[in-house]
Amino acid sequence: MFGLTGFQRDLLVVASGLEKPSGQDIKEHVEDTMGTQVKHGRLYPNLDTLVERGLLEKGQLDRRTNYYQVTEKGALTIQEQLEWMQSQSKALPA
Repeated sequence: MFGLTGFQRDLLVVASGLEKPSGQDIKEHVEDTMGTQVKHGRLYPNLDTLVERGLLEKGQLDRRTNYYQVTEKGALTIQEQLEWMQSQSKALPA
């Protein structure tokens, strides 16, 4: 998790909470949650990085739409980050 940017970690967590989301689904969820606009030129290269690192799996819904699904490695990475945050912060329950 430490080799990822904050934005990439956010994308991974968002994708893990959705059922086979498209890139557009992830984009909209991030925008709604964080209150900031995400440009396609930022979104898709970061999703591709997560796919290349084996944290997300990319599949095809139809000719124009891909979906993303968190891999076992991705889920483990999220869990490790959560455990690290809990061990470092007095504000989070252990």
